Amino acid sequence: MMQMWVMFALLTLLAVLFVVVPFFRRENVLTVDNQANAERIDIYHQRLNELNAELSNQRIEQDAYQESVLELKRRLLNELSPEQQLSSRGNNRIFALTGLLFTVTVSGVFYHFTGSQQQIANWYDAIEKLPEYGERAVLQQGQRLTANELQAFALGLRTKLANSGDDAVAWMLLGRIAMSLNDYEMAKQAFDKALKMEPENSNILVNYSQVLLVEGSESGMNRAARLLARVLRNDPTNIDAISLLALIAYEKQDWREAKTAFEVLLASMSSEDPRYSMIEQRIAEIEQKLSPKSTASPVSLQVEVSIGAHLREQLPQQGTLFVFAKATDGPAMPLAVAKLTNFNLPLRVTLDDSMAMMPSLKLSSYQNVIITARISTDESVMAQEGELEGQSEVISLSETLEMIPVEINRIISNTGN
Repeated sequence: MMQMWVMFALLTLLAVLFVVVPFFRRENVLTVDNQANAERIDIYHQRLNELNAELSNQRIEQDAYQESVLELKRRLLNELSPEQQLSSRGNNRIFALTGLLFTVTVSGVFYHFTGSQQQIANWYDAIEKLPEYGERAVLQQGQRLTANELQAFALGLRTKLANSGDDAVAWMLLGRIAMSLNDYEMAKQAFDKALKMEPENSNILVNYSQVLLVEGSESGMNRAARLLARVLRNDPTNIDAISLLALIAYEKQDWREAKTAFEVLLASMSSEDPRYSMIEQRIAEIEQKLSPKSTASPVSLQVEVSIGAHLREQLPQQGTLFVFAKATDGPAMPLAVAKLTNFNLPLRVTLDDSMAMMPSLKLSSYQNVIITARISTDESVMAQEGELEGQSEVISLSETLEMIPVEINRIISNTGN
């Protein structure tokens, strides 16, 4: 801080020197010879009288007279000495004082409105308190840093890194502070710097993974998983890395991976740990997701397929009828499919668990479904433009079901309508 004020004083002094010093230069004093001047004037008048006499006696012409008088006046002006001694030192002192006050006033006003004195003061204060902030943040000594102090700590660290070169620990610390301030972009940049200097540092890898997970993007989660895998290659028992991998697997709904990671975590802590019961609950939740769904009585749906009168003439000659059920809240794959190549509408079709495309995707595994009837021209269940289609309302499989009507009543367009 003192250095800033010293520089300000030096700049002000330099400006004053340029403004004030010229006013103190004493002008050259010119001496005056009053006697010599009087003699020159007398000679001028004598010569002028002579010219007047010659003009009166017609010894010279009028033009010659005018030229002679003009020459006399020019010569007198050239020969006369100054009639006043010049010295303006007293006035210069007033000008110098005025210039000094003007310079200082303008500088002060300009700096007040355009300067950043408060920011500069905070910057110097952050640099001076950097060791104190480090003890409170890293060594947990004293009170926790406030948000403003964290900002100052980050500013001091950036200044230190700019002045003293690269320091992996300082970059990692800056990244952690940026995370606390929710400045994830600065945190990633700081961890990138640290990781370039120490690519296998487990603390840096784990901290970098945390900020990527907090950011929440899929690409960030994938990169975090790769970073944590590097940690576990070098330290298979790193609890922080295992915890984060468990969270990533859970977010991705990779239940087996998540269960394994949470079980490792549970084995590494005592039952008195406050996190123990929470992890137990999470494992129980995942086991429920992994366990096969309770098999209720097999479901069988009776479907009556008809076609609207306005579409009868558009039935293809060699069409294929697909009737299938899909879960309203489930996979895109059909739960049961019936395929007919020779058919006359209207007709009845039965859909049940035996018609599932995959053993784990059955009608009895879901609560609500929609029945679709589609006439395909290429023997493919995938919808194509120009094909005929109809759908049922949402059907609850928990209710007693009678015949389900499905009318084919529209032509599929390129927008799917």
